Amino acid sequence: MKLSQIYSILGLEFSGDDMEIVSLSSLALAKRAQMSYCDSSKNTKYLPDCQAGAILVTKEMVDMVNGRAVVVDNPHLAFAILSKYFAKALIRDFKPSNIDESVTIMPNVYIGNGVSIGKNCLIMPGAYIGDDVKIGNDCIIHPNVTIYADSIIGNECIINANSVIGSDGFGYAHTKTGEHIKIYHNGWVILEDCVEIGACTTIDRGVFEPTIVRKYSKIDNLVQVGHNCEIGYGSILVSQVGLAGSTKLGRNVIMGGQSGTAGHLSIGDFAKIAGRGGVSKNLEGGKEYGGYPIMELKEWFKTQARFLREFGSKK
Repeated sequence: MKLSQIYSILGLEFSGDDMEIVSLSSLALAKRAQMSYCDSSKNTKYLPDCQAGAILVTKEMVDMVNGRAVVVDNPHLAFAILSKYFAKALIRDFKPSNIDESVTIMPNVYIGNGVSIGKNCLIMPGAYIGDDVKIGNDCIIHPNVTIYADSIIGNECIINANSVIGSDGFGYAHTKTGEHIKIYHNGWVILEDCVEIGACTTIDRGVFEPTIVRKYSKIDNLVQVGHNCEIGYGSILVSQVGLAGSTKLGRNVIMGGQSGTAGHLSIGDFAKIAGRGGVSKNLEGGKEYGGYPIMELKEWFKTQARFLREFGSKK
């Protein structure tokens, strides 16, 4: 798409040299033929070195941009509007798939274009495997699993029934009059080797980059993993855990049932979160936590004891 067309979509007046914009990307990763955006002062540190051909910014940020600054009132909203025009194609041109002869494919399975499936995999009835998906060796895909386009599944992975890998992330920009404008996510999901995904679990793809589940991680039934999360090596997520977007778990983190995180935070290696714990800030590794607001588990127990003394039964 020409930059002049982008100006027209956003209702801006175009002048200067035109150029082709092939996709959207983050400030840190954008190349010359891509467009990026800066939506907050905390991200202005990336502007001087950003290689994007054009960057959506407010007028206060113009002097920080080395390339073409596209001035808008709300860069986040402008990015959301444009994301629709650069969204992944739902139906792609035909490409042959590469499926090893040892793979067992049961009835009513859909396999898209350009799919790669390794040795000794079992694909059970009703599974959907989207375009350009890569599945390693010795995997088991249970009934009615959906694996969206571009997802990468390692070796010896198990995905249980009705789970969804790589669906669009839950992200919106908001207008002044209350409309919610969808942000189309063009990333993907990576499950590394020996990962197990429970039944009815959902893992959203990233905006520009992958959502990643590292080796030997085990995820229970009914878990939600938001876009751009990273789940560290050997981590365990128990049923009904919810991770908001861009949560980073270190290695061997354990999250108890119904615990959850706010977005854009990190939990250190070997941390443990008790069931129903609400993580709203970065946490050091090697400790046990519980409650909401989140605190070290021993302090949470003391708090609960004080509540019981003050407000418990007076029989």
